[in-house]
Amino acid sequence: MAKETPKSSSSPLSQLEENLDLYFGQKAPALPTGAKEAIVNFAPWITVVMLFVSLPPVLAILGIGSIMAPFSFLGGVNAGYSYMLSLIFLALSMVLEALAIPGLFKKTKAGWNFVFYSTLVNILSNLVHYQFMNLVIGGLISFYLLFQVKSYYK
Repeated sequence: MAKETPKSSSSPLSQLEENLDLYFGQKAPALPTGAKEAIVNFAPWITVVMLFVSLPPVLAILGIGSIMAPFSFLGGVNAGYSYMLSLIFLALSMVLEALAIPGLFKKTKAGWNFVFYSTLVNILSNLVHYQFMNLVIGGLISFYLLFQVKSYYK
């Protein structure tokens, strides 16, 4: 009779977070404390500025995108679905980043989690659109920075 392995009570997402924390937070070379503190202190402000600056173009893209969505399928079903997925990933990523702002200012784990989820959405978007260089480079840099400062969020 085969031996059963005990199932972990944690979700796959928390297991992913634990594994990434092991490699990017503990085994990777640590950033200097001053750099970590600077990232933690300035990240909310940078996020606010980037969302504020990108909001008008994104709203224009979403507005024009909703008008142009039926026409995107004229280039083929694949082009239409790719266009629609791009809009969905963009909106989801921006909403997650906006939700992260209050938590980033308060230095709560919930704020850090929203940034983590936004990073996962961006990585998934790169994977779906076959942008492997963006996936690897952006994912590595994002995860490294995120998990280096994770201990500052309680």
